[in-house]
This record gives sequence, C-alpha cells and structure tokens, in this order.
Amino acid sequence: MTGDRCWGSQGRVNTFVGETQPMTKQRILVADDDPGIRRTLHVGLTKAGYDVVEARNGEEAIRLWRDDGADLVISDIYMPDKDGLEVIMELHAESPSTPVIAMTDGGRSKNLDPLRHSEVFGAVRTIAKPFTLEEMLAIVKQELAR
Repeated sequence: MTGDRCWGSQGRVNTFVGETQPMTKQRILVADDDPGIRRTLHVGLTKAGYDVVEARNGEEAIRLWRDDGADLVISDIYMPDKDGLEVIMELHAESPSTPVIAMTDGGRSKNLDPLRHSEVFGAVRTIAKPFTLEEMLAIVKQELAR
C-alpha cells in the first residue's frame, strides 16, 4: 500500500489503515511545531494501536516526557523554544534507553547535516520529510521491538 507523502499542514494529509495492533499500548511522544505533521502522525500511530501524545515545541516535549514518560519519542529538529537537537541531548542524558527518531525537512548545508548531528547526539534513527506514514510506522515498529 502506498500512501500520500507526509508534507505537513500545507500539503496532503492521509490516514493510516490496515496495520495490526501492538500487544500492549505503547506511548509515543510526537514533537513538531507543524500541526499538520503532528496530526498526521497522531492519527496514523493511533490507528496502528499506539497511545500518542503531542508536543508543539521542545520545551513542551521535555515537560511531557518528564511528567508521563514515553516508550519512544519522534522529534522534529527545528522547533521554537528548544530545538530537536537539544531535546535529543536531554532525553539521551536522562534516559539513554528511550529511543528518539529525528525528522526534519530542514536544509542541509555544506558543513551541517541536522539529521547526522541528531544521531551523534543520541537519535537512534532519522527520517527526512516528506515521508509516508508507512515509512514512519515501519521505523517505529523496528525501534520499539529492540
């Protein structure tokens, strides 16, 4: 099944159907300042059987994670108040076993690749936007199975 690309609030948003439910409801924290991305991931991951919590920025992501935890965190790199690299570093320092997936549509310059830097700071996987829900769900399943 091929889904629409996950573009965010300015592009198409699709829903995710047809996946099997996980045995236990695992909690995923999605941090992105784009409400379209958050909503797309929330709908798709919820339909796949996960408990999903949304954060609009890095500060909110850290607060929600400290308050209630998460089995996995999906974080955009470029966000207000605290960027994704800071989120990844804090989470990795406090809980190295919590997997973090970094995502961005942000540019890559000659000397800076934000997705590569996110791996250096502790992200277990990275994905560039746009991506399909199927691609993200496959990564989520792999990381939660470890």
